[in-house]
Amino acid sequence: MSSINLIESFQEFKDAENIDRPTLMKVIEDVFKTLLRKKYGTDENFDVIVNDQTGDLEIFRRRIIVEDGFSEDDNLEIEYAEAVKIEPDYSVGEEVYEEINVIDFGRRAILAAKQTLAARIGDLKKNNLLKKYAERVGEIISGEVYQIWKKEILLLDDEGNELILPKSEQIPTDFFKKGEGVRAVVKKVEMRNNTPIIVLSRTHSSFLEKLLEIEVPEIMDGLIVIRKIVREPGERAKVAVESYDDRIDPVGACVGMKGSRIHGIVRELRNENIDIINFTANSQLLIQRSLTPAKINRIELDTEGSHADVYLEPDQVSLAIGKKGVNIKLAQELTGFGIDVYRDVQESEVEYDIDLSEFSDEIEPWIIEEFKRIGCDTALSVLELSAEELERRTDLEKETIQEVRAVLQAEFNEE
Repeated sequence: MSSINLIESFQEFKDAENIDRPTLMKVIEDVFKTLLRKKYGTDENFDVIVNDQTGDLEIFRRRIIVEDGFSEDDNLEIEYAEAVKIEPDYSVGEEVYEEINVIDFGRRAILAAKQTLAARIGDLKKNNLLKKYAERVGEIISGEVYQIWKKEILLLDDEGNELILPKSEQIPTDFFKKGEGVRAVVKKVEMRNNTPIIVLSRTHSSFLEKLLEIEVPEIMDGLIVIRKIVREPGERAKVAVESYDDRIDPVGACVGMKGSRIHGIVRELRNENIDIINFTANSQLLIQRSLTPAKINRIELDTEGSHADVYLEPDQVSLAIGKKGVNIKLAQELTGFGIDVYRDVQESEVEYDIDLSEFSDEIEPWIIEEFKRIGCDTALSVLELSAEELERRTDLEKETIQEVRAVLQAEFNEE
C-alpha cells in the first residue's frame, strides 16, 4: 500500500500545540496540495484523502485515457497502453484513478512539508489563542508569575500561554514573587509583530466588578445590579448598587454578615477602602451618599445640574475631601457632578471670619489656592486645623504653613 501514516510523523505538533485531530488533518491535506501544485503545476485532478481516525494519507490522480501517441499532458492524460497495465478493462475516454506514492515526493519535499506544517500550526495556535482570550475580555483569570521585569510581569496560564501584567495595571502596593499565583482581569488582546499579546489588569474597574460577582451571589443572579464603579487603585473605590427586589438590601448583601463578603475583596485589592452605596436617581441624595464617610448639612445644585456646592460642619470637610483629595474626586466621577465643599458656619460666625483672598497682599496666590484645594477658603478654616494636619493634606512646607498661620492669627489679634 502506497499510503503513509502521518499521525506518527506529525504527532509532535499535535501534542505540543494541543490542536484537535480533524484540524490537524485538514492542515496536512492543504500542505500536500501545495506540494502537488509545485510538482505538477496543479492539484485540480488530485484527491488528497486524510483519515482522521488512523492518520493515513492517500493521494489519487485522475487522468483521461487517450489513444497511444495522442497524450499532450502526462499529468492530465494517460495513453491507452499505460492504462491497461493498471486495469485491463479500461478503454479510451474513461477516467483512471491512480494512487500516488507519497514517498515519491522525496525526502526533501517531505521535510519541506514538515516545516510548512510547523508554520501553519504556529499560525493556527496564535489565532486560537487570540480568539480564546478575545472572548474572555473582562473576565478574571489566574496565572503564575514566570518572570518579573521593571515595567511588566510575565505570567503563564494553565496551558502555558504567556500573559502580560504591565506595571501601570498593577495596584501600587502589589508585590509578586516568581511562582506566585496572581488573579487579574483580561483587559485587552492585540497582535504585535504577528504575536498575540494578552494584557491583564488589576486596576480596571471590571476587576472589582468581577470580584463582587464572585463573592455576592445576588449580583450573579441579577437581583442586584452594579450601576457604576470608580476606583483609585489601592486607595479607595466607590460602588453604586441597586436592587430589583425590595426585600433585598443591596448594600448589606454586598458587605455581608460582619463584612464577610467584602473583606476578601479588600484583601485582594491590597486593603483598598470600598464604599458600597445605594444608587438613586435623586441627584442630591446620590451626591450625599457618594461623599461618605462625611456627613452633609446641605447641598445646592446649579441650574444646569452639573455642579454642586456642598456644605458641611468644619470637622467633616477633611473627610469629604479625603486623603490627597481622593474621596471628592471619586464622588465627582461617580455622580458626574463637579463638587465644591464649604464649611457650613452660622451668620454670627461669618462676621468674624475673613476670606483668604483678602490676604493676597501678604500671602502668595498659589499658597492661597493650595489651602482652597483642601476646602480651607477662610482664615478660621485654616486656623481650626493644626499645622501637622495642614502639612499632611497640602503640598506646603511646615515653615510656610507656620508663616501663614501667624499672618492670619495676627489679623484676629488686632480685632
